[in-house]
Amino acid sequence: MNILITICARGGSKGIPGKNIKLLNDIPLIAYTIKIAKQFAINKNCTIALSTDDLAIKKVASNYGLISDYKRPKKLSSDKAGKVETIRDILLYYEKKCNNVFDYILDLDVTSPLRTLEDLENSFQKLQQDKRAINLFSVSNANRNPYFNMVELKKNNYYNLVKKQGDFLSRQNSPKVFDLNASFYFYKRIFFTLNLPTVFTSSSLIYLVPHLCFDLDHIIDFEFLDFLIKNNKLEIQI
Repeated sequence: MNILITICARGGSKGIPGKNIKLLNDIPLIAYTIKIAKQFAINKNCTIALSTDDLAIKKVASNYGLISDYKRPKKLSSDKAGKVETIRDILLYYEKKCNNVFDYILDLDVTSPLRTLEDLENSFQKLQQDKRAINLFSVSNANRNPYFNMVELKKNNYYNLVKKQGDFLSRQNSPKVFDLNASFYFYKRIFFTLNLPTVFTSSSLIYLVPHLCFDLDHIIDFEFLDFLIKNNKLEIQI
């Protein structure tokens, strides 16, 4: 069984300039993802691949043991490029380079580092055991629910619930929904053979991360996580 682990780190972040290599508790952000990728790869036939268009990111990654000759194409380097097509490109590159077809692909998002080896192992096992599922992505419990306390603009120019299906009087009684925390995604190889445009399919699984996990979209997110780490407030080790 062959596994490709992809770490996609585009340069030019607008929300947090230099985000992928910005220091988090005095360590470049990307280093946390490289560390967990190496841990997962132990005793497995894994190839760890970096997808970036930025020489500074490539240099920092190499300082932490991730050396790559792949360069992300310009067409996949804008903020409009989709994650699935970005992964597909580096997957095909490494399959050609290694003369090998990978069985599974694990994508680790640099900007959502709150995950453990146990999370990855349990998720991988879950996907392997479901013969019909073709992918899995990590989620967290949602604070908002489209059936109860999320509204959107309707065609009549007035606002109502995003999902007006049933009269749910409490969030607890509403259908269960989850937040994507963008931490990790597992794929069976067939996912990319089918040329699917997004991670959402009719055969997708989720893994509910049992601890704090969120994406670093804004500088306040970065500062908050930095505070938690430096003050030993996290319930996990990263």
